[in-house]
Amino acid sequence: MPETQAVVFVVDDDVSVREALQRLVRSAGLKVEAFASAEEFLNRARPDEPSCLVLDVRLPDLSGLDLQQRMIEANNEMPIVFITGHGDIPTTVRAMKAGAVEFLTKPLVEGDLLVSIGSALARDRASRDHYAETAELRTRHASLTPREQEVMAWVVTGLLNKQIAGELGISEETVKVHRGQVMRKMNADSVAALVRMSERLGIPPRKSPR
Repeated sequence: MPETQAVVFVVDDDVSVREALQRLVRSAGLKVEAFASAEEFLNRARPDEPSCLVLDVRLPDLSGLDLQQRMIEANNEMPIVFITGHGDIPTTVRAMKAGAVEFLTKPLVEGDLLVSIGSALARDRASRDHYAETAELRTRHASLTPREQEVMAWVVTGLLNKQIAGELGISEETVKVHRGQVMRKMNADSVAALVRMSERLGIPPRKSPR
């Protein structure tokens, strides 16, 4: 199945800069959409494909930094590459602390911008993969019966079947059956793999008996 083509969003109030950036991004074989203001961009729903934002710091009405904050509040993790003709250290520090991929000053070096865009898209792909994998784990965990979920919670603490049986008040043979179902449904080939899945899902560990 071919990989979905990434899209680069550009927000800059200077039409000549927008057009130049669109040409550059297209030359790299990427889709691009440009906006003259932060508000215009906010009206665009986040795409399903990997994406990033090339964002001017100084914009009319809502600034680039304000847009970054608005995106954080909306849990929009689209990676941002900031560009500016008026860079200063406090602004750069604020943008980077808030998670920006890069902060570039105009006039832009095309190679540097393309490298930054590549890093931003790689970050977004990794984030989407992580989200998809976690969602799949949640689906698998939800497929477990309540008893199987209990058994899983004890298995990842390292207890033996006999000990788990004592904790749950069921037979050791029943624990073995549930444990096998847990491993199968979670697609785990070892207890260590099951532990990693449990941690990924944020399942609180059971307190093992002394």
